Amino acid sequence: MSRLAVVTGGGTGIGRSTAGMLAGEGYDVVIVGRRADVLADAVKWIGPQATAVTADVSDPAQIPAVVEAVGGRALDVLVNNAGAYLSGDESTLAGVAGRWRANFDSNVLTAVLMTTALLPALRRPGGRIILTSSIAAQRGGGGPYSAAKAALHGYALDLAGQLGGEGITANVIAPGYIVDSEFFDGRMTPEGHETRVNATLVKYPGEPSDIAEAVRWLAGPGGRYVTGQIVNVNGGSVLGR
Repeated sequence: MSRLAVVTGGGTGIGRSTAGMLAGEGYDVVIVGRRADVLADAVKWIGPQATAVTADVSDPAQIPAVVEAVGGRALDVLVNNAGAYLSGDESTLAGVAGRWRANFDSNVLTAVLMTTALLPALRRPGGRIILTSSIAAQRGGGGPYSAAKAALHGYALDLAGQLGGEGITANVIAPGYIVDSEFFDGRMTPEGHETRVNATLVKYPGEPSDIAEAVRWLAGPGGRYVTGQIVNVNGGSVLGR
């Protein structure tokens, strides 16, 4: 039987590219997202090894649909990629609370609920948990989004410690500036693009496939001895320590 992967936020950008890479590696892939039409287009692009589940994985009531799609099979790879930068009116304390909670739900609770629900299915030994963070978690600049992504780092370290003895690894990938995604949702200006490119050492932006290649490494044989790590893929915008 083919290996199995679940990719949340799998309809566009990094998630879609990652799911396509995994399908090319021979995995059956369950892609999860909120928009059925976007997921359907992604399935056509990925190919017959992809199955779509329409669900908002920040909602506990919708998580069982993903568990059902796994269907009792051993899960080899879980990529917690769902998340977004959410703006909002912070002119009142209620507005501040609402925006911070929305960013936490979108970027942290999605990963926690999905991982908790699928933990029994993860292959032992050999299961891989990968969380998508952001360069914003390490340098700030995104307010509640930065804080939420940074929370994933501590969560991954806990997972690595709890699951290492069962042969499951847990790591974070922290992308830098990535084009060809919906992240900026029309907010990017030519000046903003140039500034972000110039902030890299390589002087070009990343693409979703660059993150998919990092997933390939962590999910593959070469990643078996890597756990509890924050893997920066940012063109040198933030230097590792």
